[in-house]
Amino acid sequence: MTAWVLPDHIADVLPAEARHIEDLRRRMLDTANAYGYELVIPPLIEHLESLLTGTGEALDLQTFKLVDQLSGRMLGVRADTTPQVARIDAHLLNRAGVTRLCYCGPVLRTRPDRPHASREPLQFGAELYGHAGLEADLEVVSLALDGLTQARVGSLTVDLGDARILRSILAGSVLDPIEQTALNAALAAKDGQEVAGLARGLGVEVQQALRALVDLYGDASVLDEAQRCLAGFPGVAAALDALRWMAQHVDGATVTFDLADASGYAYYSGVRFTVYAEPAGEALARGGRYDGVGAVFARRATAAVRPAVGFSLDLKAVVAAAQQRGPKPAIRAPWGQGEHLRAAIASLRGRGETVVCMLPGHESEIDEFFCDRELVEVAGHWIVRAI
Repeated sequence: MTAWVLPDHIADVLPAEARHIEDLRRRMLDTANAYGYELVIPPLIEHLESLLTGTGEALDLQTFKLVDQLSGRMLGVRADTTPQVARIDAHLLNRAGVTRLCYCGPVLRTRPDRPHASREPLQFGAELYGHAGLEADLEVVSLALDGLTQARVGSLTVDLGDARILRSILAGSVLDPIEQTALNAALAAKDGQEVAGLARGLGVEVQQALRALVDLYGDASVLDEAQRCLAGFPGVAAALDALRWMAQHVDGATVTFDLADASGYAYYSGVRFTVYAEPAGEALARGGRYDGVGAVFARRATAAVRPAVGFSLDLKAVVAAAQQRGPKPAIRAPWGQGEHLRAAIASLRGRGETVVCMLPGHESEIDEFFCDRELVEVAGHWIVRAI
């Protein structure tokens, strides 16, 4: 094996793609800032018990673990940034009222979460704390849609669900973590036979509800059908009302429903959503309400549950799904030390232009930039003209 071969599902990002990723990162952070979200930068590693508090087995299995040579304690490399931002909100900021935070940085996972995915996503996300109403959920969905619009990924679909529906159905049933994970996967895959097998041994009403849940995806008629066949479970009606309200207020995307989708991390506690790009059908952003994550950190001032809702996405995956962009236009300039030439180049760069100086002997080489203009001297003045 050669020394330069990277681990599976780990890859370098080369200049053309890296430029597009960085451009999108800046625009999405600007979009979040326009909504009032403040940037935080959590550490890449921290104590394992803090990193995994309240997150469930799925995130534990995705987390690389190591021993701190200074303290001897177990550390984890973050596989998801949401628990870290919840910790920052609870223990470092500890503000009363609403707090809006955003972040962007790499995460590392033991396994890819889907075929051909990276194990090192560049995760962008936004979290809103302190408001339990659906207005917060709607704001987070709107921010996700506005951010993805920046990427030019095509028309968008928001698929809505609610974690309370499955929890209401399973309330009183005993499933160990392995069985729960298997059931979640079968429901997400719409595998009715597997769901029926996993539900064997549960109550008759629970079995019937789980089998019905497999088919509860599609347009708004899904909510009416769910109201009919799941009416006996406390909490389902409130969840369906929340989904109806969200569907009425989401702008800029087609709204669909998937009441069986329990994939992802176990910390979601209410409305959850996935944003897809059409026509490819790529899942580009996931989010929802996760009041339980903030609760386990027990804020200094109070032990009350801290409402929280947010979303995250992988900038690398979004750029891969976006419409292809050509090289960035640039200005070609001769190399030289003349005072007027250097001043002209500095002025152009100060205005945001990319100016590529052709080093002696390399004038004909091709680079990642598209030089559609050139800086030339005319009558003692340096001017830019089209090539």
